[in-house]
Amino acid sequence: MTRQAITALEQIHRDLLTVLDGLSDDDWAKPSGCEGWRVQDLVAHFTSNMAETVEPSPPPAEPVPDMKAEEAMEAMVEPRKSWTPAQVREEYERNYAGWLGAMAAMQDEPTASTEMPLADLGTHPLHLVANAYAFDHYCHLHIDLLAPNGPIEAALPEPDHDMVRPGIEWMMAGLPQMQPGELAAVVTAPLRIELTGAGGGTWTLTPAGDAGLIGCVETGDGEVAATVRSSAHDFVSWGT
Repeated sequence: MTRQAITALEQIHRDLLTVLDGLSDDDWAKPSGCEGWRVQDLVAHFTSNMAETVEPSPPPAEPVPDMKAEEAMEAMVEPRKSWTPAQVREEYERNYAGWLGAMAAMQDEPTASTEMPLADLGTHPLHLVANAYAFDHYCHLHIDLLAPNGPIEAALPEPDHDMVRPGIEWMMAGLPQMQPGELAAVVTAPLRIELTGAGGGTWTLTPAGDAGLIGCVETGDGEVAATVRSSAHDFVSWGT
């Protein structure tokens, strides 16, 4: 399973608390690197997901249309845009422990292997939900919140392998289903991706099979038509 993702989430959120402790009122209102969201909205994205895990909203009275993952995230952030920074942080601190506990529980069988559709992100075993959050929170913290891409300067420890790797595993697991048509059309020969530094590894993409999805396997073996090289940290940004 992917218990390493739980450790990554703990590390990321310790760093996030350090950043939040240093924010001024003006900092909360700055545009983040995530287009359309202020720093406050970015943190509200974290807290809204935690709240829905710990205390899910009641089902709507009327059926709602299916939404893409990003649309659903925006819908949860929207009502929190009028909150104060203190309210956003209070929700975060109130729900964090219960949310992390839920992520840890998903690493135990039979839940861990139970597959669940995740909007337009594909269908995945539930143990990978923790990896998905490890990717999401690492990306928003280190790409969208912190300089040089984000607006906030903060002295944090350099991300290590255990922090970065679970998010990379989520990206690679999701790659075939997240862009099925686009990637099936262009991956017409084996393609290698070599990621260096913390979280790195080597993967090979192969042309789509009978299911219409490309293959993605962690291996450096076999002949390939081309190789893409990048740091794992940079891949979190451009791979997204």
